[in-house]
Amino acid sequence: MRWSPLRRAAGAIGTRRALAVLLGVGVLAAAAAVVNLAAEASGTSPAAQAPATTCGSGDSPGTFTLSIPAQGLDRTVIGHIPPSYRSGHPDPLVLNLHGSGSTAANQERVTGMDATADEHQFIVAYPQAAIRYGKGYAWNVPGVPLADGKTAPRTAANDVTYLTGLSAQLGQRYCVEANRVYVAGFSGGGRMTSQLGCAGADVFAAIAPVSGLRMPSDCQSSTPMAVIAFHGTADRSNPYDGGGQRYWTYSVPTAENRWASHDQCASEPTVTTLSASLTPRTFEHCADGSAVQLYTVLDGGHQWPVSANAIIWSFFAAHPRQS
Repeated sequence: MRWSPLRRAAGAIGTRRALAVLLGVGVLAAAAAVVNLAAEASGTSPAAQAPATTCGSGDSPGTFTLSIPAQGLDRTVIGHIPPSYRSGHPDPLVLNLHGSGSTAANQERVTGMDATADEHQFIVAYPQAAIRYGKGYAWNVPGVPLADGKTAPRTAANDVTYLTGLSAQLGQRYCVEANRVYVAGFSGGGRMTSQLGCAGADVFAAIAPVSGLRMPSDCQSSTPMAVIAFHGTADRSNPYDGGGQRYWTYSVPTAENRWASHDQCASEPTVTTLSASLTPRTFEHCADGSAVQLYTVLDGGHQWPVSANAIIWSFFAAHPRQS
């Protein structure tokens, strides 16, 4: 593996220019409270889990590029290590996956998750897909067409294998707490994130698809998976009510219901109105302390709501992997 430092402007100024903040401070606090209540109801407590770690000797906080040889390719990952990181002390890890036609660098900029990692002390990594698509790259989601409807090339890398093994590879450099490895993703990265909720249930503790929640039809895992998702009702790329391209078809609430069934949740969700534009729906009392939450953004488009980062992290922190 080859690491080299990147220069980054302080803060997330570019992010704030690029996206409108959909969630106000009051809404954010209320949403975090909902997440905490859900965690309490499920009986899940971060402190209750014994740490399981893979610890490398790296001890330099900051932002780095990593080149990982995998399946005959050099895979690019941008990693951000919080200033409070100390060698030998395990930190959680969040993989943050870009959408179709985008890049790792763009996902870092658009989501602004580096600042959240600094505030809450976790490592965030932005892997880059390997299928050339438009001006960027696309993920190889098994059995799912690309965003243009075409089938992924037969020679495309197995991204499930690559991403499920990435936390261990990062753990060779930094100290990663193995039962607190999470994955989030936008659009095509959200569909890949959904796939990893099944295929990577022995690695990932919780998933957060944004504008991309699916339930893989070929899911062979019986392990419950904590799920939090965000989706706008005016999303034209991945329509909230279903339809659209071949890779999409069914609605976002249908995907949520399928995850709730998979997690053996209570039959009826709790619906909370946080504002005129934001309504979370939560399935609680799920197997192994998991939960399934869908944040519906009224009139929201195909974008990542930056202020959702704190809500996602609060949910992740409340749901470590149980085994």
